[in-house]
Amino acid sequence: MGTTLNGLLGLVILALDIWAIINVVKSGTDTGKKVLWVLLIVLLPVIGLIIWALAGPRGNVRL
Repeated sequence: MGTTLNGLLGLVILALDIWAIINVVKSGTDTGKKVLWVLLIVLLPVIGLIIWALAGPRGNVRL
């Protein structure tokens, strides 16, 4: 039961990270800043996602 919950949580974090990376790539900011944001999200999936949600560039991607 614990591994199923951990796997599901991992998939949710992965989906949110992919969504954040797509938003960063679609944003109008400089290429260098985009690369730094994507690296932050990839290297620190949970913390990077939280930092991006608070201060990151937004694209025009809608759910």
